[in-house]
Amino acid sequence: SLLIIMQQEIPLVLGFLLLVFAVLRLGKKSKGHDSTRTPPPGPWKLPLIGNIHQLASSATMPHYLCAHWAKKYGPIMQIQIGEVPTVIISSPDAAKEVLKTQEINFAERPALLVSEIMLYNGQGMSFAKFGDHWKLMRKACIWGLFSATRKLSFRSIREEEVSNLISSIRSKAGSPINLRELLLDLSNEIITRTSIGKKCKNKARFLHTIEQVSKSVGGVNIVDLFPSARLVHMISNMTSSLQRLHEETDQMLEDIINERRASRVEKKTGENKIEAGDDLLDVLLNLQDDGNFKVKTDSIKSIILEMFIGGSETSSTILEWTLAELMKNPSVMDKAQKEVRQVLGNIENVDESSIGNLNFLKLIIKETLRFHPPGPFIPRVCVNSCEVHGYAIEANSKVMVSAWAIGRDPNYWIEPEEFHPERFLDSSVDYKGANFEFIPFGSGRRICPGMTFGLANVELALAQLLYHFDWKLPNGATPEALDMEEHYSSLTRRKHDLILIPVPYRPSSM
Repeated sequence: SLLIIMQQEIPLVLGFLLLVFAVLRLGKKSKGHDSTRTPPPGPWKLPLIGNIHQLASSATMPHYLCAHWAKKYGPIMQIQIGEVPTVIISSPDAAKEVLKTQEINFAERPALLVSEIMLYNGQGMSFAKFGDHWKLMRKACIWGLFSATRKLSFRSIREEEVSNLISSIRSKAGSPINLRELLLDLSNEIITRTSIGKKCKNKARFLHTIEQVSKSVGGVNIVDLFPSARLVHMISNMTSSLQRLHEETDQMLEDIINERRASRVEKKTGENKIEAGDDLLDVLLNLQDDGNFKVKTDSIKSIILEMFIGGSETSSTILEWTLAELMKNPSVMDKAQKEVRQVLGNIENVDESSIGNLNFLKLIIKETLRFHPPGPFIPRVCVNSCEVHGYAIEANSKVMVSAWAIGRDPNYWIEPEEFHPERFLDSSVDYKGANFEFIPFGSGRRICPGMTFGLANVELALAQLLYHFDWKLPNGATPEALDMEEHYSSLTRRKHDLILIPVPYRPSSM
Protein backbone atom coordinates (compact mmCIF):
# COMPACT_ATOMS: atom_id res chain seq x y z
CA SER A 1 0.00 0.00 0.00
CA LEU A 2 0.98 3.61 -0.27
CA LEU A 3 1.67 6.17 2.47
CA ILE A 4 -1.37 5.30 4.61
CA ILE A 5 -1.51 7.77 7.49
CA MET A 6 -5.00 8.98 8.18
CA GLN A 7 -6.04 10.98 11.18
CA GLN A 8 -8.79 8.65 12.31
CA GLU A 9 -6.63 5.54 11.95
CA ILE A 10 -3.67 6.39 14.19
CA PRO A 11 -4.17 4.22 17.32
CA LEU A 12 -4.65 5.95 20.65
CA VAL A 13 -2.06 3.55 22.01
CA LEU A 14 0.63 5.65 20.29
CA GLY A 15 1.13 7.80 23.38
CA PHE A 16 1.81 4.72 25.45
CA LEU A 17 4.22 3.43 22.85
CA LEU A 18 6.17 6.69 22.98
CA LEU A 19 6.84 6.23 26.68
CA VAL A 20 7.79 2.58 26.31
CA PHE A 21 10.06 3.22 23.33
CA ALA A 22 11.79 6.04 25.16
CA VAL A 23 12.91 3.45 27.72
CA LEU A 24 13.48 0.42 25.48
CA ARG A 25 14.71 1.93 22.24
CA LEU A 26 16.81 4.72 20.89
CA GLY A 27 20.12 5.55 21.81
CA LYS A 28 20.41 2.93 19.09
CA LYS A 29 20.86 4.97 15.91
CA SER A 30 22.43 3.66 12.74
CA LYS A 31 26.17 3.41 13.08
CA GLY A 32 27.35 3.51 9.51
CA HIS A 33 25.83 6.88 8.64
CA ASP A 34 28.14 9.14 6.65
CA SER A 35 27.69 12.63 8.10
CA THR A 36 29.56 14.22 5.21
CA ARG A 37 26.73 13.43 2.79
CA THR A 38 23.79 15.81 2.58
CA PRO A 39 20.42 14.25 3.36
CA PRO A 40 17.28 15.76 1.86
CA PRO A 41 15.76 18.59 3.90
CA GLY A 42 12.40 18.19 5.56
CA PRO A 43 10.06 19.34 8.31
CA TRP A 44 11.00 19.02 11.97
CA LYS A 45 10.27 15.68 13.57
CA LEU A 46 9.95 14.11 16.99
CA PRO A 47 12.09 11.25 18.27
CA LEU A 48 10.67 7.79 17.64
CA ILE A 49 7.49 8.81 15.85
CA GLY A 50 9.07 11.20 13.35
CA ASN A 51 6.37 13.14 11.49
CA ILE A 52 3.41 10.92 12.36
CA HIS A 53 1.94 13.59 14.64
CA GLN A 54 1.89 16.14 11.80
CA LEU A 55 0.40 13.74 9.27
CA ALA A 56 -2.20 12.51 11.75
CA SER A 57 -3.24 15.89 13.14
CA SER A 58 -3.37 17.74 9.82
CA ALA A 59 -6.83 18.56 8.48
CA THR A 60 -5.56 17.88 4.95
CA MET A 61 -4.81 14.64 3.12
CA PRO A 62 -1.21 13.33 3.46
CA HIS A 63 -0.47 13.99 -0.22
CA TYR A 64 -1.74 17.58 0.16
CA LEU A 65 0.47 18.11 3.20
CA CYS A 66 3.53 16.63 1.49
CA ALA A 67 2.93 18.86 -1.55
CA HIS A 68 2.70 21.84 0.81
CA TRP A 69 5.96 20.87 2.51
CA ALA A 70 7.64 20.43 -0.88
CA LYS A 71 7.03 24.12 -1.64
CA LYS A 72 9.21 24.95 1.36
CA TYR A 73 11.78 22.13 1.37
CA GLY A 74 11.99 21.33 -2.34
CA PRO A 75 11.06 18.45 -4.64
CA ILE A 76 13.30 15.98 -2.78
CA MET A 77 12.56 16.02 0.93
CA GLN A 78 12.72 13.53 3.75
CA ILE A 79 10.19 12.83 6.45
CA GLN A 80 10.10 10.05 9.00
CA ILE A 81 7.04 7.88 9.52
CA GLY A 82 7.59 6.06 12.77
CA GLU A 83 11.05 4.59 12.40
CA VAL A 84 10.90 4.50 8.60
CA PRO A 85 12.83 7.26 6.77
CA THR A 86 10.71 8.28 3.80
CA VAL A 87 11.84 10.40 0.87
CA ILE A 88 9.11 12.31 -0.96
CA ILE A 89 9.73 13.05 -4.66
CA SER A 90 7.61 15.90 -6.05
CA SER A 91 9.09 16.94 -9.40
CA PRO A 92 9.28 15.29 -12.84
CA ASP A 93 13.09 15.56 -12.97
CA ALA A 94 13.56 13.86 -9.61
CA ALA A 95 10.94 11.25 -10.52
CA LYS A 96 12.86 10.46 -13.69
CA GLU A 97 16.04 9.98 -11.67
CA VAL A 98 14.31 7.47 -9.39
CA LEU A 99 12.08 5.66 -11.88
CA LYS A 100 14.40 5.62 -14.91
CA THR A 101 18.02 6.71 -14.42
CA GLN A 102 18.52 4.71 -11.21
CA GLU A 103 15.57 2.40 -11.81
CA ILE A 104 17.25 -0.84 -10.70
CA ASN A 105 18.22 0.65 -7.34
CA PHE A 106 14.61 1.71 -6.77
CA ALA A 107 12.88 -1.32 -8.29
CA GLU A 108 11.72 -2.82 -4.99
CA ARG A 109 8.40 -2.06 -3.34
CA PRO A 110 8.11 -1.58 0.43
CA ALA A 111 7.52 -4.77 2.39
CA LEU A 112 4.24 -4.57 4.31
CA LEU A 113 2.65 -6.86 6.85
CA VAL A 114 -0.54 -7.07 4.78
CA SER A 115 1.36 -8.18 1.67
CA GLU A 116 3.33 -10.71 3.71
CA ILE A 117 0.17 -12.30 5.12
CA MET A 118 -2.60 -11.64 2.60
CA LEU A 119 -0.51 -11.79 -0.58
CA TYR A 120 1.60 -14.83 0.27
CA ASN A 121 4.77 -12.97 1.17
CA GLY A 122 5.35 -11.54 -2.29
CA GLN A 123 4.72 -14.76 -4.22
CA GLY A 124 2.58 -12.90 -6.77
CA MET A 125 3.60 -9.93 -8.88
CA SER A 126 2.83 -6.61 -7.18
CA PHE A 127 4.97 -7.13 -4.07
CA ALA A 128 7.46 -9.65 -5.46
CA LYS A 129 11.15 -8.91 -5.13
CA PHE A 130 12.58 -7.57 -8.38
CA GLY A 131 14.15 -10.53 -10.15
CA ASP A 132 13.38 -13.68 -12.12
CA HIS A 133 10.26 -14.61 -10.14
CA TRP A 134 8.79 -11.13 -10.57
CA LYS A 135 9.58 -11.21 -14.30
CA LEU A 136 7.80 -14.56 -14.69
CA MET A 137 4.75 -13.38 -12.75
CA ARG A 138 4.52 -10.19 -14.77
CA LYS A 139 4.88 -12.13 -18.01
CA ALA A 140 2.13 -14.51 -16.88
CA CYS A 141 -0.23 -11.60 -16.16
CA ILE A 142 0.47 -10.08 -19.57
CA TRP A 143 -0.07 -13.43 -21.31
CA GLY A 144 -3.24 -14.09 -19.34
CA LEU A 145 -4.92 -10.69 -19.19
CA PHE A 146 -3.07 -7.60 -20.34
CA SER A 147 -1.72 -8.20 -23.86
CA ALA A 148 -3.39 -6.61 -26.88
CA THR A 149 -4.54 -10.06 -28.00
CA ARG A 150 -6.11 -10.85 -24.65
CA LYS A 151 -7.70 -7.41 -24.46
CA LEU A 152 -9.39 -8.12 -27.79
CA SER A 153 -10.46 -11.62 -26.72
CA PHE A 154 -12.20 -10.20 -23.64
CA ARG A 155 -14.03 -7.52 -25.63
CA SER A 156 -17.36 -9.39 -25.62
CA ILE A 157 -17.20 -9.67 -21.82
CA ARG A 158 -16.72 -5.92 -21.45
CA GLU A 159 -19.53 -5.17 -23.87
CA GLU A 160 -21.93 -7.59 -22.19
CA GLU A 161 -21.24 -6.33 -18.68
CA VAL A 162 -21.49 -2.65 -19.67
CA SER A 163 -24.77 -3.44 -21.44
CA ASN A 164 -26.01 -5.03 -18.20
CA LEU A 165 -25.01 -1.86 -16.34
CA ILE A 166 -26.96 0.34 -18.77
CA SER A 167 -30.04 -1.87 -18.43
CA SER A 168 -29.80 -1.73 -14.65
CA ILE A 169 -29.55 2.07 -14.66
CA ARG A 170 -32.40 2.38 -17.14
CA SER A 171 -34.64 0.41 -14.79
CA LYS A 172 -33.98 3.04 -12.11
CA ALA A 173 -34.39 6.08 -14.40
CA GLY A 174 -35.57 9.24 -12.68
CA SER A 175 -34.46 8.08 -9.23
CA PRO A 176 -31.17 8.76 -7.44
CA ILE A 177 -28.67 5.92 -7.90
CA ASN A 178 -25.39 5.16 -6.17
CA LEU A 179 -22.92 5.19 -9.04
CA ARG A 180 -19.98 4.07 -6.95
CA GLU A 181 -21.74 0.81 -6.07
CA LEU A 182 -22.85 0.19 -9.66
CA LEU A 183 -19.42 0.97 -11.12
CA LEU A 184 -17.67 -1.26 -8.59
CA ASP A 185 -20.11 -4.06 -9.44
CA LEU A 186 -19.27 -3.57 -13.12
CA SER A 187 -15.52 -3.77 -12.47
CA ASN A 188 -15.94 -6.81 -10.24
CA GLU A 189 -17.96 -8.65 -12.88
CA ILE A 190 -15.38 -7.96 -15.59
CA ILE A 191 -12.46 -8.96 -13.36
CA THR A 192 -14.28 -12.08 -12.19
CA ARG A 193 -15.05 -13.28 -15.70
CA THR A 194 -11.61 -12.52 -17.12
CA SER A 195 -9.71 -13.86 -14.10
CA ILE A 196 -11.60 -16.87 -12.77
CA GLY A 197 -14.54 -17.33 -15.15
CA LYS A 198 -18.26 -16.70 -15.10
CA LYS A 199 -19.20 -19.85 -13.22
CA CYS A 200 -17.79 -19.24 -9.77
CA LYS A 201 -19.50 -20.89 -6.82
CA ASN A 202 -20.24 -18.59 -3.88
CA LYS A 203 -19.29 -15.56 -5.99
CA ALA A 204 -21.12 -13.10 -3.72
CA ARG A 205 -19.29 -14.43 -0.65
CA PHE A 206 -15.99 -14.38 -2.52
CA LEU A 207 -16.44 -10.75 -3.61
CA HIS A 208 -17.43 -9.75 -0.07
CA THR A 209 -14.22 -11.34 1.20
CA ILE A 210 -12.23 -9.53 -1.50
CA GLU A 211 -13.75 -6.26 -0.27
CA GLN A 212 -12.45 -7.00 3.23
CA VAL A 213 -9.01 -7.81 1.80
CA SER A 214 -8.99 -4.51 -0.13
CA LYS A 215 -9.80 -2.61 3.05
CA SER A 216 -6.96 -4.34 4.87
CA VAL A 217 -4.53 -3.40 2.08
CA GLY A 218 -5.68 0.22 2.24
CA GLY A 219 -5.60 0.56 6.02
CA VAL A 220 -2.96 1.87 8.37
CA ASN A 221 -0.82 -0.71 10.13
CA ILE A 222 1.27 0.44 13.04
CA VAL A 223 3.50 -2.64 12.68
CA ASP A 224 4.72 -1.23 9.34
CA LEU A 225 5.56 2.08 11.02
CA PHE A 226 7.74 0.38 13.64
CA PRO A 227 8.93 -2.80 11.87
CA SER A 228 11.76 -3.59 14.30
CA ALA A 229 9.79 -3.01 17.50
CA ARG A 230 8.71 -6.40 18.81
CA LEU A 231 6.56 -4.82 21.50
CA VAL A 232 4.40 -3.17 18.86
CA HIS A 233 3.94 -6.51 17.14
CA MET A 234 2.86 -8.00 20.47
CA ILE A 235 0.42 -5.20 21.32
CA SER A 236 -1.13 -4.91 17.87
CA ASN A 237 -3.88 -7.38 17.01
CA MET A 238 -3.42 -6.65 13.31
CA THR A 239 -1.38 -9.79 12.65
CA SER A 240 -3.99 -12.15 14.11
CA SER A 241 -6.92 -10.44 12.36
CA LEU A 242 -5.08 -10.49 9.03
CA GLN A 243 -4.23 -14.14 9.56
CA ARG A 244 -7.89 -15.01 10.11
CA LEU A 245 -8.90 -13.14 6.96
CA HIS A 246 -6.09 -14.82 5.04
CA GLU A 247 -7.24 -18.29 6.09
CA GLU A 248 -10.77 -17.58 4.90
CA THR A 249 -9.56 -16.11 1.60
CA ASP A 250 -7.04 -18.88 1.05
CA GLN A 251 -9.68 -21.59 1.43
CA MET A 252 -11.96 -19.87 -1.10
CA LEU A 253 -9.12 -19.56 -3.60
CA GLU A 254 -8.17 -23.19 -2.99
CA ASP A 255 -11.75 -24.24 -3.78
CA ILE A 256 -11.80 -22.13 -6.97
CA ILE A 257 -8.51 -23.63 -8.17
CA ASN A 258 -9.54 -27.21 -7.35
CA GLU A 259 -12.87 -26.72 -9.11
CA ARG A 260 -11.06 -25.45 -12.20
CA ARG A 261 -8.54 -28.30 -12.12
CA ALA A 262 -11.39 -30.81 -12.09
CA SER A 263 -13.03 -29.16 -15.10
CA ARG A 264 -9.72 -29.12 -17.01
CA VAL A 265 -9.03 -32.85 -16.78
CA GLU A 266 -11.03 -33.69 -19.90
CA LYS A 267 -9.89 -30.66 -21.82
CA LYS A 268 -6.12 -30.84 -21.24
CA THR A 269 -4.33 -29.07 -24.10
CA GLY A 270 -0.66 -29.31 -23.07
CA GLU A 271 2.16 -27.18 -24.43
CA ASN A 272 1.11 -24.09 -22.50
CA LYS A 273 -1.35 -23.23 -25.24
CA ILE A 274 -3.73 -20.32 -24.63
CA GLU A 275 -7.17 -20.92 -26.07
CA ALA A 276 -9.72 -18.24 -26.88
CA GLY A 277 -11.98 -19.08 -23.95
CA ASP A 278 -9.21 -19.27 -21.36
CA ASP A 279 -9.20 -16.83 -18.48
CA LEU A 280 -6.24 -15.78 -16.34
CA LEU A 281 -6.60 -18.79 -14.06
CA ASP A 282 -6.37 -21.14 -17.04
CA VAL A 283 -3.18 -19.45 -18.21
CA LEU A 284 -1.61 -19.67 -14.75
CA LEU A 285 -2.52 -23.35 -14.43
CA ASN A 286 -1.09 -24.00 -17.90
CA LEU A 287 2.19 -22.47 -16.75
CA GLN A 288 2.13 -24.53 -13.57
CA ASP A 289 1.52 -27.73 -15.54
CA ASP A 290 4.37 -26.90 -17.91
CA GLY A 291 7.60 -28.35 -16.54
CA ASN A 292 9.60 -25.36 -17.79
CA PHE A 293 7.97 -22.93 -15.36
CA LYS A 294 8.03 -23.02 -11.58
CA VAL A 295 4.68 -21.53 -10.66
CA LYS A 296 3.52 -22.30 -7.12
CA THR A 297 -0.15 -22.48 -6.19
CA ASP A 298 0.44 -19.64 -3.71
CA SER A 299 1.64 -17.50 -6.63
CA ILE A 300 -1.58 -18.23 -8.52
CA LYS A 301 -3.66 -17.30 -5.47
CA SER A 302 -1.71 -14.10 -4.93
CA ILE A 303 -2.05 -12.97 -8.55
CA ILE A 304 -5.81 -13.61 -8.54
CA LEU A 305 -6.13 -11.52 -5.38
CA GLU A 306 -3.98 -8.75 -6.87
CA MET A 307 -6.19 -8.54 -9.94
CA PHE A 308 -9.26 -7.92 -7.78
CA ILE A 309 -7.57 -5.57 -5.31
CA GLY A 310 -5.74 -3.52 -7.93
CA GLY A 311 -8.11 -3.85 -10.87
CA SER A 312 -11.69 -3.58 -9.69
CA GLU A 313 -11.54 -0.49 -7.53
CA THR A 314 -9.04 1.33 -9.75
CA SER A 315 -11.32 1.27 -12.81
CA SER A 316 -14.45 2.13 -10.82
CA THR A 317 -12.66 4.96 -9.00
CA ILE A 318 -11.43 6.50 -12.27
CA LEU A 319 -14.96 6.30 -13.68
CA GLU A 320 -16.53 7.82 -10.58
CA TRP A 321 -14.08 10.74 -10.51
CA THR A 322 -14.59 11.32 -14.24
CA LEU A 323 -18.37 11.53 -13.88
CA ALA A 324 -18.01 13.76 -10.82
CA GLU A 325 -15.75 16.18 -12.72
CA LEU A 326 -18.19 16.22 -15.65
CA MET A 327 -21.03 17.10 -13.27
CA LYS A 328 -18.83 19.77 -11.68
CA ASN A 329 -17.99 21.20 -15.12
CA PRO A 330 -21.23 21.30 -17.17
CA SER A 331 -19.57 22.79 -20.25
CA VAL A 332 -17.19 19.83 -20.42
CA MET A 333 -20.10 17.43 -19.93
CA ASP A 334 -22.05 19.12 -22.73
CA LYS A 335 -19.08 18.92 -25.11
CA ALA A 336 -18.47 15.26 -24.24
CA GLN A 337 -22.09 14.24 -24.78
CA LYS A 338 -22.30 16.10 -28.06
CA GLU A 339 -19.22 14.27 -29.33
CA VAL A 340 -20.49 10.86 -28.19
CA ARG A 341 -23.94 11.35 -29.67
CA GLN A 342 -22.74 12.87 -32.94
CA VAL A 343 -20.09 10.20 -33.53
CA LEU A 344 -22.31 7.29 -32.55
CA GLY A 345 -25.51 8.63 -34.11
CA ASN A 346 -28.52 6.37 -33.62
CA ILE A 347 -26.59 3.25 -32.62
CA GLU A 348 -28.66 1.34 -30.10
CA ASN A 349 -25.85 -0.93 -28.91
CA VAL A 350 -22.60 0.97 -28.46
CA ASP A 351 -19.64 -1.42 -28.77
CA GLU A 352 -15.87 -0.96 -28.71
CA SER A 353 -15.59 -0.63 -32.48
CA SER A 354 -17.82 2.45 -32.23
CA ILE A 355 -15.72 4.44 -29.77
CA GLY A 356 -12.37 4.70 -31.56
CA ASN A 357 -13.14 8.22 -32.80
CA LEU A 358 -14.22 9.65 -29.44
CA ASN A 359 -11.16 11.87 -29.13
CA PHE A 360 -12.52 14.32 -26.57
CA LEU A 361 -13.63 11.46 -24.33
CA LYS A 362 -10.04 10.20 -24.28
CA LEU A 363 -8.83 13.70 -23.32
CA ILE A 364 -11.32 13.73 -20.44
CA ILE A 365 -9.96 10.44 -19.11
CA LYS A 366 -6.39 11.77 -19.36
CA GLU A 367 -7.34 14.89 -17.43
CA THR A 368 -9.04 12.80 -14.75
CA LEU A 369 -5.84 10.75 -14.38
CA ARG A 370 -3.82 13.95 -14.02
CA PHE A 371 -6.25 15.51 -11.55
CA HIS A 372 -7.06 12.33 -9.62
CA PRO A 373 -4.29 9.74 -10.09
CA PRO A 374 -5.51 6.37 -8.77
CA GLY A 375 -2.78 6.31 -6.15
CA PRO A 376 -1.29 9.65 -5.03
CA PHE A 377 2.10 8.07 -4.33
CA ILE A 378 4.21 5.54 -6.23
CA PRO A 379 6.03 3.52 -3.54
CA ARG A 380 9.60 2.31 -3.90
CA VAL A 381 12.54 1.30 -1.71
CA CYS A 382 16.14 2.48 -2.08
CA VAL A 383 18.12 -0.78 -2.18
CA ASN A 384 21.63 0.69 -1.88
CA SER A 385 22.69 4.10 -0.61
CA CYS A 386 22.89 6.57 -3.47
CA GLU A 387 22.50 10.22 -4.42
CA VAL A 388 19.54 11.82 -6.17
CA HIS A 389 20.20 15.34 -7.44
CA GLY A 390 22.94 15.79 -4.84
CA TYR A 391 21.01 14.46 -1.85
CA ALA A 392 22.04 11.30 -0.02
CA ILE A 393 19.36 8.61 0.07
CA GLU A 394 20.19 5.94 2.62
CA ALA A 395 19.73 2.24 1.91
CA ASN A 396 16.32 0.85 2.89
CA SER A 397 14.68 4.27 2.84
CA LYS A 398 11.14 4.26 1.56
CA VAL A 399 10.80 6.51 -1.49
CA MET A 400 7.38 7.88 -2.44
CA VAL A 401 7.01 9.56 -5.83
CA SER A 402 4.06 11.93 -5.60
CA ALA A 403 2.12 11.45 -8.83
CA TRP A 404 -0.49 13.79 -7.35
CA ALA A 405 1.92 16.70 -6.76
CA ILE A 406 3.70 16.18 -10.08
CA GLY A 407 0.41 16.25 -11.97
CA ARG A 408 -0.33 19.66 -10.44
CA ASP A 409 3.13 21.21 -10.81
CA PRO A 410 2.61 24.76 -12.17
CA ASN A 411 6.05 24.58 -13.81
CA TYR A 412 4.65 21.95 -16.20
CA TRP A 413 0.91 22.57 -16.26
CA ILE A 414 -1.01 25.75 -17.06
CA GLU A 415 -3.73 26.37 -14.46
CA PRO A 416 -3.08 22.98 -12.87
CA GLU A 417 -5.99 23.30 -10.41
CA GLU A 418 -8.51 23.59 -13.25
CA PHE A 419 -10.15 20.56 -14.88
CA HIS A 420 -9.34 21.31 -18.50
CA PRO A 421 -9.21 18.28 -20.87
CA GLU A 422 -8.26 20.46 -23.85
CA ARG A 423 -4.77 20.83 -22.36
CA PHE A 424 -3.99 17.41 -23.92
CA LEU A 425 -5.20 18.45 -27.38
CA ASP A 426 -2.31 18.21 -29.88
CA SER A 427 -0.06 17.13 -27.00
CA SER A 428 2.21 14.09 -27.07
CA VAL A 429 2.14 13.81 -23.28
CA ASP A 430 0.78 10.40 -22.33
CA TYR A 431 0.34 8.23 -19.23
CA LYS A 432 2.52 5.35 -20.43
CA GLY A 433 5.55 6.29 -18.35
CA ALA A 434 7.75 8.24 -20.77
CA ASN A 435 6.51 11.70 -19.70
CA PHE A 436 7.48 12.19 -16.07
CA GLU A 437 5.15 15.13 -15.54
CA PHE A 438 2.27 12.67 -16.01
CA ILE A 439 2.76 9.29 -14.30
CA PRO A 440 -0.59 8.15 -12.87
CA PHE A 441 0.40 4.50 -13.44
CA GLY A 442 4.08 4.84 -12.59
CA SER A 443 6.99 4.33 -14.97
CA GLY A 444 9.74 1.89 -15.82
CA ARG A 445 9.74 -1.85 -15.28
CA ARG A 446 7.19 -1.66 -12.47
CA ILE A 447 4.70 0.49 -14.32
CA CYS A 448 1.17 -0.84 -13.85
CA PRO A 449 0.85 -3.58 -16.50
CA GLY A 450 -2.95 -3.46 -16.39
CA MET A 451 -3.44 0.18 -17.39
CA THR A 452 -4.53 -0.59 -20.97
CA PHE A 453 -6.88 -3.34 -19.80
CA GLY A 454 -8.39 -1.08 -17.13
CA LEU A 455 -8.79 1.95 -19.38
CA ALA A 456 -10.57 -0.17 -21.99
CA ASN A 457 -13.21 -0.81 -19.33
CA VAL A 458 -13.33 2.89 -18.44
CA GLU A 459 -13.67 4.13 -22.04
CA LEU A 460 -16.50 1.80 -23.00
CA ALA A 461 -18.48 2.38 -19.81
CA LEU A 462 -18.02 6.16 -19.94
CA ALA A 463 -19.07 6.36 -23.60
CA GLN A 464 -22.25 4.41 -22.90
CA LEU A 465 -23.11 6.34 -19.74
CA LEU A 466 -22.78 9.63 -21.63
CA TYR A 467 -24.64 8.34 -24.68
CA HIS A 468 -27.63 6.70 -23.02
CA PHE A 469 -28.32 9.17 -20.20
CA ASP A 470 -28.43 12.79 -19.24
CA TRP A 471 -27.49 13.26 -15.61
CA LYS A 472 -28.81 15.43 -12.79
CA LEU A 473 -27.74 16.05 -9.23
CA PRO A 474 -30.32 15.06 -6.58
CA ASN A 475 -32.50 17.62 -4.79
CA GLY A 476 -31.88 20.26 -7.44
CA ALA A 477 -28.27 20.74 -6.30
CA THR A 478 -26.02 22.96 -8.42
CA PRO A 479 -22.65 21.85 -9.85
CA GLU A 480 -20.88 24.27 -7.50
CA ALA A 481 -22.36 22.43 -4.51
CA LEU A 482 -21.07 19.01 -5.56
CA ASP A 483 -18.76 17.68 -2.88
CA MET A 484 -15.34 16.67 -4.26
CA GLU A 485 -13.74 15.64 -0.96
CA GLU A 486 -11.33 12.71 -1.05
CA HIS A 487 -11.04 9.62 1.09
CA TYR A 488 -7.41 8.63 1.53
CA SER A 489 -6.54 4.97 1.21
CA SER A 490 -4.33 2.90 -1.09
CA LEU A 491 -6.54 4.50 -3.76
CA THR A 492 -7.66 8.10 -3.65
CA ARG A 493 -11.39 7.81 -4.08
CA ARG A 494 -14.29 10.10 -3.29
CA LYS A 495 -15.11 10.43 0.39
CA HIS A 496 -18.82 10.32 -0.40
CA ASP A 497 -20.33 8.04 -3.03
CA LEU A 498 -21.47 9.81 -6.19
CA ILE A 499 -25.28 9.90 -6.26
CA LEU A 500 -26.88 11.02 -9.54
CA ILE A 501 -30.25 10.86 -11.28
CA PRO A 502 -30.19 9.25 -14.76
CA VAL A 503 -32.53 10.62 -17.44
CA PRO A 504 -32.75 8.28 -20.47
CA TYR A 505 -31.70 9.80 -23.78
CA ARG A 506 -33.47 8.79 -26.98
CA PRO A 507 -31.61 9.47 -30.26
CA SER A 508 -34.83 10.35 -32.10
CA SER A 509 -35.18 13.43 -29.91
CA MET A 510 -32.08 15.06 -31.45
